[in-house]
Amino acid sequence: MTPAFIQGIAFETLSTVLLVSAPVLIVALIVGLTVSILQATTQINEMTLAYIPKIVAIYVTLIAFGGFIIDRLMGFTTRFFSDFERFTQ
Repeated sequence: MTPAFIQGIAFETLSTVLLVSAPVLIVALIVGLTVSILQATTQINEMTLAYIPKIVAIYVTLIAFGGFIIDRLMGFTTRFFSDFERFTQ
């Protein structure tokens, strides 16, 4: 196992994590900013108001992008375990 091989695995792992988590994080950010702007304009200072829209938006995002997320994770796992014999050397 060479350092370049470990770097390649680390890079692929991090890029997969970023790609899989990006849709959910972007939607949560947009919904959070929208609710914050709405709270600031109406002067409603309720801390729990932001949770319900975020939970619903994340749930809808996971349903919409679930296939993409599963495909990416399964592809990464398949590639990782198909090269597993190189890890033991």
